[in-house]
Amino acid sequence: MSQPQSPSQNQSRNQPQGRSLASPGARRALVTGASTGIGEATVRLLRSHGWDVVATARRVERLEALAAETGCTWVAADLQRPDDVERLAVEVLAAGDVDAVVNNAGGALGADPVADGSPREWLTMYERNVLAALRVTQAFLPGMRERGGDVVFLTSTAAHDTYPGGAGYVAAKHGERIIASTLRLELVGEPVRVIEIAPGMVATGEFSLNRFHGDQSRADAVYAGVEAPLRAEDIAECIAWALERPAHVNIDSMIVRPRAQASNTVVARG
Repeated sequence: MSQPQSPSQNQSRNQPQGRSLASPGARRALVTGASTGIGEATVRLLRSHGWDVVATARRVERLEALAAETGCTWVAADLQRPDDVERLAVEVLAAGDVDAVVNNAGGALGADPVADGSPREWLTMYERNVLAALRVTQAFLPGMRERGGDVVFLTSTAAHDTYPGGAGYVAAKHGERIIASTLRLELVGEPVRVIEIAPGMVATGEFSLNRFHGDQSRADAVYAGVEAPLRAEDIAECIAWALERPAHVNIDSMIVRPRAQASNTVVARG
């Protein structure tokens, strides 16, 4: 697997990699965290709707496979590195304007109570969920303010409430939500929509596994007995729907849970 610096060394700096199948007049979106889960599902769905999509993530081999299947273009980048975000913006914008940015990259680490929480993991979660979204948004916002566009923040129901063992992730997602809420106030009257999508329980292949440091049994327990947790494709549909509303319609915030989940702590299990 390539290290964060490797993508920029191995690919052309002149344009995103891959072959776009979109029509010349198609809207163009950048999707972060596109190598798996909600990000990957969003790339697939937007491509099926005719969007020109640039996928970004750290794992080159995943991006190559996604491009081969969908016709998206891609730029590998580590969004925790400011120089990588700068390079990402240069390469993406060199190939054309961006109409929508989907800030999907993020993730949780650990589920320790506050008394035992790891400051290192809390800092990493802040970097991945808050600062990564901030850097990417700042890099692409100037062009959107001139031409119009959409900025989507994939937060979580953790951005709206808390739960035992979740304080580090909850704090990070609250931070990301406040970026979206404040940016919307600051841009009122400008041609930019700021959209928050806040998913509840979404069963993806890696989110809980990464959270519990590869412990498959703990990851499986998160969804045990839940009749039908959300799928990545469910959230991708919400993202696409919000992006494809008429330009005067802004979906400020959408909380999406499976029917079996009433809150972060109340879940029906069979």
